[in-house]
Amino acid sequence: MLLSPEGVDALRTALARAGFTANGIADRLGPQATGAVARNDFRAALRATEDRDPLATLIRVYICDQTEPEPAVAAALAPLTVEEALAGGLVERHGAGLRAGVDLEPYGDDWFVLADVPASARPGRPLHAEHVLGIGGATQTLIGATVRRPVETALDLGTGSGVQALHLSTHARRVTATDVSERALRFAATTAALNGQDWELLRGDLVAPVAGRRFDLVVSNPPFVVGPGTTTHVYRDSGRVGDAIGAELAAAAPHLLTEGGTMQYLANWVHVTGEDWAERVTGWFAGTGLDAWVIQREVADPMAYVNLWLTDVGETADPQRMAAWLDWFDAHKVEAIGFGIVSLRRAGHDEPVVRVEDLRQRVEPPLGDRVGEWFDRQDWLRARDTDGLLAARYRAADGLQLRQEATMGADGWAVDRQVLAMPHGLRWSEEIDPLVLALVGGADGRLPLRDQLALLAAAHDVAPDELAEAAGPIVAHLVERGLVEPVAD
Repeated sequence: MLLSPEGVDALRTALARAGFTANGIADRLGPQATGAVARNDFRAALRATEDRDPLATLIRVYICDQTEPEPAVAAALAPLTVEEALAGGLVERHGAGLRAGVDLEPYGDDWFVLADVPASARPGRPLHAEHVLGIGGATQTLIGATVRRPVETALDLGTGSGVQALHLSTHARRVTATDVSERALRFAATTAALNGQDWELLRGDLVAPVAGRRFDLVVSNPPFVVGPGTTTHVYRDSGRVGDAIGAELAAAAPHLLTEGGTMQYLANWVHVTGEDWAERVTGWFAGTGLDAWVIQREVADPMAYVNLWLTDVGETADPQRMAAWLDWFDAHKVEAIGFGIVSLRRAGHDEPVVRVEDLRQRVEPPLGDRVGEWFDRQDWLRARDTDGLLAARYRAADGLQLRQEATMGADGWAVDRQVLAMPHGLRWSEEIDPLVLALVGGADGRLPLRDQLALLAAAHDVAPDELAEAAGPIVAHLVERGLVEPVAD
């Protein structure tokens, strides 16, 4: 840990005594200053903390990144001594005072996360090769996407500061976390201790520390950045060439999961000129026997991608590094890089379901609930053959909308396009033809699909068997999307 057990206890006492929590900070600053802090505008917050009592000093040091007089910092951290705080890296000397040596972030209702100070707060100072990230956008994406159902055992691969493990601790009885960086594990151990958690922390590359073990839930925010395999910062660079780390995690998943277990991780993948990116990613799961749902949330062109990750570590002034990275993309015909979430499940079926698709629209949070529901619908569909689908009763999902586009002609409005749309959940939309519209419009939960199709066949002068054969896959797709729902018997 960064501190001794006694030091952690002293720090916890200091933070509690000062009221240095997310709610305590918001109450002290008020809504306007709190909102400004979220935009890195600290002016109002500094005006609200000029008296430098312990809470004010902690806000100025750890929220506003100010250098404060040593006596004020000592009073704010007591009973933790300044000497202990300096030795543990919690503060560092700067000019005539002390400033934050780590990012000590109040998180949630009563949690704290310790990480390195971000590059943006120390311009011109190179990041440590084993820099430990705080709570960034990718971290929050995985937090929101994780299925939060109770499990016995959970694993966080590449834990970093430990924030994913913190969330796992709310619904897993036992939490294991790994990282290739000894430094990161010290941060994670301090985060765990400060929050009263007891995790199994293991050092090693990806799955190596847990070889031969299985878990009910595995999550990972790995070093997924795509490039030539150069490693300068372990939180970002895996040492694997291209997007190989995503495929490596997929191959490892069958050996990590218990029966019914789930694995979720963030990944980047390349879009290669002349190739279908979805087919490329689908290939990761061949032979795994796992259900897989991969959703692409963002796509970046190579220039934007390289700029993003060089800026992330403060390397914007290195044109040679940028040129080498872009040359690698050019040599491998990479025209774009996708970012998304991989969700895998060991369902024990001979014919696993694999879906790789775009999901760029804004979805109703938490996404993890939507992922869990998607797997539930796969279970329901897999348990039924065509006759089972036809025997079931369905209803349109709550809130389902019909959107039409029409053109005015000599005979009035002519409908050109009809789209079913969900205004909540995953917010899918599907263009449909009049027959599917009639099917969904009649799905009120009263008639089995077979009887509903018989009525539609008579109304549209279509052979019932032909309509039933065509309707099975359509209904299965609508159920998978959540646009129609089976009605329980």
